[in-house]
Amino acid sequence: HCDCDCFYASVEMRDNPALRDVPLAVGGRPDQRGVVATCNYEARRYGIHSAMATAQALKLCPHLVVIPPNMEKYRVASRQILAIYNDYTELVEPLSLDEAYLDVSESPHCKGSATLIAQEIRQRIFETVGITASAGVGPNKFVAKVASDWNKPDGLFLVRPDEVDAFVAVLPVKKLWGVGKVTAAKLNKLGAETCGDLRSWTLPELERHFGSFGARLHDLCRGIDSRAVSTSRER
Repeated sequence: HCDCDCFYASVEMRDNPALRDVPLAVGGRPDQRGVVATCNYEARRYGIHSAMATAQALKLCPHLVVIPPNMEKYRVASRQILAIYNDYTELVEPLSLDEAYLDVSESPHCKGSATLIAQEIRQRIFETVGITASAGVGPNKFVAKVASDWNKPDGLFLVRPDEVDAFVAVLPVKKLWGVGKVTAAKLNKLGAETCGDLRSWTLPELERHFGSFGARLHDLCRGIDSRAVSTSRER
């Protein structure tokens, strides 16, 4: 799983180096009920995050620089990034302009090493697009996505197949794919803080509390994810 670091903000900082050392948000205007699309790591130190109201962000950091999104500029960068991904495998599943799953299990590049491929992709994004990307390498989509967030920004994290069990066991349940705030709060209330806690629940118990999603929870808390990388998705 490859994911550029604070993508919109990174492109803006690339084009205007004066923005690199100041708290920066890309988003809508506070007087028009705008929200933060993304922000750099300087801004995140103040507790600002994407989807936060711009007015709230400015309360947390009065000297926050807010600039409107330039989608065409981001699309140009996105096309460059996607072209790099496609150089290594045809099995690319984009999740957003800058983020994608790549199945490199049959890739002939870098002697077939997913870790070396991830390193090379990150280097090429930096040289070609001028921004940093983080990557997670794992045996399935869920593990790879969690891993890509592990050493952000500008990081790489590898979870080998024999490390999956221990890696997933200590994860908070909110890291599970499909678990939002409401489900995470319900799981916590029922005594499951980590994936390890959740493993003591039987499949029928999970299905009683969470319906058909219980089966997904049962697998994910054990690091099991059989979803294939899909190159075609319904809009």
